[in-house]
Amino acid sequence: MALRSYRRTPRFEESEESVTEPLISPSLDMNTAGKSAKIFSFFSSKQNIYSIYVLLLFLITYLLNQLDRYMLAIVTKPLAQEIHYGDQGCMTNTSAAFPSPQIVCQKLTNESSCTQFIYNGTILGGCKWDYTGQGYDYQILAGPIFILIYTFAAIPVGIAADLYNRKVLLGISLIFWSVCTLLSGFVTSYWQLALLRFGLGLGEAGCTPFATSLIADYFGEELRGLAMGVYNWGIYTGYSLSYALGNFITDANINNQGWRWSFIIAGIPGIVIGFIILLTVKEPKRGQKSQPSTTKVESSIGNATSSTKEKFKLMFKLMRPSLLLLCIASSIRNAAGYVWAYNTQVYFDGLGQTPTQIGTWMSWIPVVGGSIGVVFGGFISDRVVKRTGPHGRIWVLALSQIVSSPFAAGVLFLDPPYCYFSLLPNYIIGEMWVGVALAVLVELVPADVRTTAVAAYFFIISNIGGNMPLLVPPVKRAFINAGYGEVDSLRNTLYLFFPGEYILAAVLFLVSLVVLHRDIEYIKQQQDQKVPANEETNSQMPSNYGSASTLATADQ
Repeated sequence: MALRSYRRTPRFEESEESVTEPLISPSLDMNTAGKSAKIFSFFSSKQNIYSIYVLLLFLITYLLNQLDRYMLAIVTKPLAQEIHYGDQGCMTNTSAAFPSPQIVCQKLTNESSCTQFIYNGTILGGCKWDYTGQGYDYQILAGPIFILIYTFAAIPVGIAADLYNRKVLLGISLIFWSVCTLLSGFVTSYWQLALLRFGLGLGEAGCTPFATSLIADYFGEELRGLAMGVYNWGIYTGYSLSYALGNFITDANINNQGWRWSFIIAGIPGIVIGFIILLTVKEPKRGQKSQPSTTKVESSIGNATSSTKEKFKLMFKLMRPSLLLLCIASSIRNAAGYVWAYNTQVYFDGLGQTPTQIGTWMSWIPVVGGSIGVVFGGFISDRVVKRTGPHGRIWVLALSQIVSSPFAAGVLFLDPPYCYFSLLPNYIIGEMWVGVALAVLVELVPADVRTTAVAAYFFIISNIGGNMPLLVPPVKRAFINAGYGEVDSLRNTLYLFFPGEYILAAVLFLVSLVVLHRDIEYIKQQQDQKVPANEETNSQMPSNYGSASTLATADQ
């Protein structure tokens, strides 16, 4: 089909070069009334409603991404007891006529004392010795097997997204990892589970690089943070659903195949959504929302067919200390999330909570608290950035983690149900960082390498954060050797890796703020030294458009 020329209100075409009407042009100077009228006009346009439809599809995709990823953490105990992997320990014998409390059974450290334990001097057989679903076998499944392929595949996947049709790649990725999840419900051995976990990581590697790049081209700068926040609802919705499915479906024990149906039910929707994306999502023109509506990105930073070598050269040139520190700080904060996510079930189980009790609370707290947090963070940072540029977003990142850390500590300090109450404000405040950090990243790099930059960002934070749970077993063992009990050892370990990493991340975000000031000055000096070679090109778009200096002064 022939490519249509640009119009003020263009229509979607079945071409990768089709474009959408700018949401709110970054170069448009409007007062509050003007912006309100623009937003009203946006929601009255069919093609802009279509942009919201696409955003909702990406939200569901990310939801399924998180649901499939964390299902292992919820069902690992019954799964390990059937296919036999990981550590063994003493636990409640749920099949006994009078089960002993979990908090009592787990204090028994060997098989003989466990099986011969008599509760209250009268009840025998209330405890059993079985696989706990924990230990290095579990951590390897949760960490290296998934994370290594997930992160190493993300770089070539991101480069491919800068060169080829992103919506096709996203749809294929979703279908692939959903099939891996579904097949996990049929495994009979540890190596089969490991192989499918590997496939899950390979498929999920394409999710966020493709989706965030598309979102950046569907939404302009002034609402991009909010759009990223909506997209990141998927993290908490999917995470919460993993507790609902993993606990309630397993307890339902459909066809006497409890945990297996959790994987099967989690995998089916992704196959359907993948085909919907392939059939209904249109590929927008790259970089259309990162520039004035009458100017082509190619005039400043080159077109989307740049060679891979040129992309890497540009990426290395852009690797200023502010971006590197942003990646490191985000990695530490991401590590706190990974450690908590993969140890939540076992921690509450150690407190004597039943799967039904855990599922009842955790099936809604993350989605409510986290969803409010990411959208609130995007909303706040979008307002702050208009006055301060990227600096305002960094302040939002740091302060949110400092304020949230006492609530994270309260989750570990308080007993049920009060620990759950403390978890809610922790999610609302502490999870503001997710969409805000992504918004900072995409605003500091040109559109031509944006997908590659996002892929590199997730490569760094996922490698550090995703493998951090491997440190939990040795640190926990050190506390046990020091005389602490099983539950207290895990609690002390989580103090270090949960609220402790909140504080460390906040400090690093503040350091990146200081460096960001210096980098902006450096970029300004570099631009001041350049003599414009083409006055017409410079009159249309600044040569440093999309850089930190442009963003910092755009609203002044």
